[in-house]
Amino acid sequence: MANSGGSSGPGKAHVLVVDDEVGVRELLGDALRVAGYSVSSAPDGMSALTTLRGQRADLLIIDINMPVLDGFGLLEQLRNKGDLTPALMLSARGEKTDITRGLRLGADDYVTKPFGLEELLLRVAAILRRSHAIAVENSVLHCGPLQLDEDQHKVFLLEEEVELSPTEFKLLQELMRNKGRVLTKSTLLREVWEIDFETETSVLDTYISYLRKKLNRDNLEFIRTVRGVGYQIVEPA
Repeated sequence: MANSGGSSGPGKAHVLVVDDEVGVRELLGDALRVAGYSVSSAPDGMSALTTLRGQRADLLIIDINMPVLDGFGLLEQLRNKGDLTPALMLSARGEKTDITRGLRLGADDYVTKPFGLEELLLRVAAILRRSHAIAVENSVLHCGPLQLDEDQHKVFLLEEEVELSPTEFKLLQELMRNKGRVLTKSTLLREVWEIDFETETSVLDTYISYLRKKLNRDNLEFIRTVRGVGYQIVEPA
């Protein structure tokens, strides 16, 4: 099953909550339904795979620590099958290794337990808007040998296509739209993740490192860190 997302409105978007704690499934289910989403749930990764065979989802909320098949295993199986359904990970410990592993496997964001429902719902809405965004004009952004086609949602480096997740694409798009300008961390968190409140999240730094790994080749370096301020993308020397 290969899925890249579905409807764009919260009244139509379907969310699958995967968590082994009944209380968490019920809490999230109630909150998401009140917010206008349709919701289904599964107690573990294997059950989630079964559910997804019969019903597609626009977003997955996946707990990391579960029996039978944990969140990492579930996400890895989905991505290996080409299923790009956006995923929000729930981390009980908030350990950086857990968070980094989840993002590396293809998660779009994470929330640490215990979490505030308001923040979680904001993250859900931001991911859905991001994954369903449609470019209104055919625009190709350039930065040296790097090209980003906003209409086709593709990135090319030295004429070779670079595979990016929706979140990686949005972050690179924001940097390239402001080529040469230093964008603060708060600006990027607001524009890419729609986080406009104080947070200790390291998701931006993690995704910057992912972009660098995919783009820095043949001695080309595009993204500069401006210490204490933020990041900028520049044409390689």
